[in-house]
Amino acid sequence: MQKKARPERPSDLKRIDLAKRIDLTTLQLFIAICEDGSLTRASQRAAIAPSAVSRRMHDLERALQVTLFARHANGMTLTPAGQSLLHHARAMLLNVEKLAVEMTEHSRGARGHVRMLANLSSIIEFLPDDLPGFFRSHQLVCLDLQEHSSAEVVRGVEEGLADIGICSADVSRRGLESYAYRKDQLVIVVRLDHPLSRARKVAFSDTLDYDHVGLVAESSIYLRSQYSAQQIGKSIRLRVHVPGFDAVCRMVQAGMGIGLIPDRAFDVLSRGMDLCAIKLADHWADRELVIVTRNSAGLSTTSQMMLDHLRSSRSSFA
Repeated sequence: MQKKARPERPSDLKRIDLAKRIDLTTLQLFIAICEDGSLTRASQRAAIAPSAVSRRMHDLERALQVTLFARHANGMTLTPAGQSLLHHARAMLLNVEKLAVEMTEHSRGARGHVRMLANLSSIIEFLPDDLPGFFRSHQLVCLDLQEHSSAEVVRGVEEGLADIGICSADVSRRGLESYAYRKDQLVIVVRLDHPLSRARKVAFSDTLDYDHVGLVAESSIYLRSQYSAQQIGKSIRLRVHVPGFDAVCRMVQAGMGIGLIPDRAFDVLSRGMDLCAIKLADHWADRELVIVTRNSAGLSTTSQMMLDHLRSSRSSFA
């Protein structure tokens, strides 16, 4: 006996109607209004008549059955419903952009695409050693690798901006799957003529009498050092913030202070700079980096191969 088709419920019909009536151009215009705070400026940016943009926004509100904007004499502000749509609209357009990139790569013969976010330490210290072996076996795979702070790596993987992330084990991983990757040790970088240069090991508290060259405030290394200083009731005499390990070495070389970076990064970046690295006696100087992903079972075949390769790279260097 043939089963009868299930009648469509009103909620089903509404979802089908929304899929037909919300288009990418309207979402792009909606985001432009949110960013510019003005329908007129958004229409100028998109080269579309203001009346046409206004009509699209009214149609969008009618389709969604919500009010997206509070309209004022000086512009437009988002309602709570508008804030929610803005989050989803940005994610949708980002996915469309990623789709276009991946399809272009497939048209050129690429066989897979991996999106990865990684902190600076892993990019400088370990990935240059680990990635070539993967690409020797998978020459047509494309990797989109972006550098972010560890907290941003976790957030990006959680929000679907990347398939795989590498970050410090210190940060909250918010329920993501995680796998041990590599370990390093933080060292104090000083000039050869600095009073600490003859020490083989130094407590972090003993470095706080000197000016420091610090990494950006969002970095896990800077946050870790700040917390350590607060625990002993002191503060870091920060002379300058810089964006990377190479900049730390350059500023130390220029006499701006002493710096805190991973030992392997120092080995790579400090050659010919007349600097030396002193081990930290503090237990928190020993760090672990981890690989994070939302759901390894849901990864594409290519991303799963990358994850397996990175995990095996750890064991080969243990």
